[in-house]
Amino acid sequence: MKVLALLLAACVALAAAPPTPASHFGHPIGADRTVLDWSKVVSYFRALEQSSDRIRVRELGKSTEGRPFIAAWIAAPETLARLDRYIEIQRRLADPRVTTEAQAEALAREGKAVVMITCSIHATEIASSHTAVEFAWRLLTEDTPRFRAILDNTIFILVPSLNPDGMDLVTAWYRKTLGTPYEGTAPPKLYHKYTGHDNNRDWYIHSQAETRIAISQLHNVWHPQIVYDVHQQGITASRLFIPPWLDPIEPNVDAILVQGMNMMGTSMALDLTAAGKTGIAVNALYDFWTPARAYQSFHGGMRILSESASVRIATPVTVPRERLDRTGHGYDGQQRTWNHIEPWEGGDWRLRDIIDYQLLAFESCLYNAAIHREDLLRNFYRIHQRQVARTTPAAFVIPPGQRDPGAVRQLLETLESGMVEIHRTPDGGYAIPMAQPYSGYAKALLERQRYPDLRQYPGGPPRRPYDVTAHTLPLLMGVEVHAVDRPASGPRVSVAGEGPGASLAGADTDAWYNVNRIWRSGKPVWRNMETGDFSAAERPGWKRIPQPRVGLYRSYMPTMDEGWTRWILERFGFDYRSVENPEIRAGNLRKRYDVLVFP
Repeated sequence: MKVLALLLAACVALAAAPPTPASHFGHPIGADRTVLDWSKVVSYFRALEQSSDRIRVRELGKSTEGRPFIAAWIAAPETLARLDRYIEIQRRLADPRVTTEAQAEALAREGKAVVMITCSIHATEIASSHTAVEFAWRLLTEDTPRFRAILDNTIFILVPSLNPDGMDLVTAWYRKTLGTPYEGTAPPKLYHKYTGHDNNRDWYIHSQAETRIAISQLHNVWHPQIVYDVHQQGITASRLFIPPWLDPIEPNVDAILVQGMNMMGTSMALDLTAAGKTGIAVNALYDFWTPARAYQSFHGGMRILSESASVRIATPVTVPRERLDRTGHGYDGQQRTWNHIEPWEGGDWRLRDIIDYQLLAFESCLYNAAIHREDLLRNFYRIHQRQVARTTPAAFVIPPGQRDPGAVRQLLETLESGMVEIHRTPDGGYAIPMAQPYSGYAKALLERQRYPDLRQYPGGPPRRPYDVTAHTLPLLMGVEVHAVDRPASGPRVSVAGEGPGASLAGADTDAWYNVNRIWRSGKPVWRNMETGDFSAAERPGWKRIPQPRVGLYRSYMPTMDEGWTRWILERFGFDYRSVENPEIRAGNLRKRYDVLVFP
């Protein structure tokens, strides 16, 4: 009977074991020429949740095209049972105005390091979603000292894809072109409906559904100490990039975070090298300047980036050593240097190779967070202490009576969605005081950037910037903002949910929402041709403006400018049609359009 009981217990345990990725997807993860459907990824994480008490999966919202946006929380069962408590610990450590140093010390001893790993925001960079599937399964099924440390000391938030729509688009295109000359190419369509590759330039304006979900449901709730964002780079680049970053580093990113990113990146590079992986580059290629690519580092947490060498979607490539990049910023792909200590020797490179590197990087990031748990939490509190103590400037003030109230509203909504506190001033304007936990974020977006004068060598030509060199919202939006040396008084206010005003003033951005709303209702619109103001009622001397028939040119090559223009037109309620080459060649466009927009 005892043997039978043991056998029955073993059978029950086996039946309840998390399913292997191969059993769910029908092929080993990372097999050549295999890609994943988002619905299967979602159902796999649901299956893991059903079979393990170490994982919880939640749908946080819908993607731009309506697919489920999910995240998984992985930790020891006793941690998962008290998630609300850990959210409260993170909230209190993030605001030293409500937490004393003694309380923070106790919370650091009690809390867990929160680590979020986000995958495949760029949908042709498919490997990290595959890695997410396999790593989650391993973490739930393999009993190792490092995995035990991770489960006991961290709360691991895993986002299998920041771009579910793009995953399905790339998967469908790849399967369609298998065995053709187009195998492994990017699809002839933006892999995010509106922004394409720029979906990873949205972390300061928060325009897209996926960005807003990630910020409102994850970043602003969990305040991760580490956000590791997993990318791929060119086929002939280093096999993997990890921080330290190249200069310049945005000056409003706290120095503690910069040193933490240096430490974390080099620790990951050490673990990869010890595992026999070559071609690891640090302090190369990527700077840390614009908040358009980073959110958490302006909110007290490290941003870790890895960039793996790509394949042709899931098709293997062969890269001889002599083809490896020699002109990359800060390193030579064929030479041994301190920041590229063991160059890759060249040869075949597969999707599975990328996954193997990333599995090691995932584990190293989480293990280092686990063993540095208390220090991460203490430093998280110290960073926010330094933010609250900022006195120069004391505040940024937005005076009343601005030319474009809609732009002011948009600027304030952008700041508030990033957890920036806004106050009313006695004269009816707004103030953003710097004595608050996210003052560095507000300051980075409101002050005029001064990109440093970096030269290729002393007296030589400028070093080419990696990306955008300025991101000043007042200049981008046409809003008057002033830095002041005295704190502005007034109550704290919220602008969330206010939406566009009812204005029909020609200078007010919000007027276009209202004008298009009137047109859609079938009613006429009049305009003062001197002031630009609109009216829903006829006025003497004003001109009736018919609803324009707008055509938006779309070429065979997907362009982000076209996608962003579509987003703008739809956001303001304009009716438009996409116009492609055959229609233009056919002529007679005046019969159908009043204006053609060429982005």
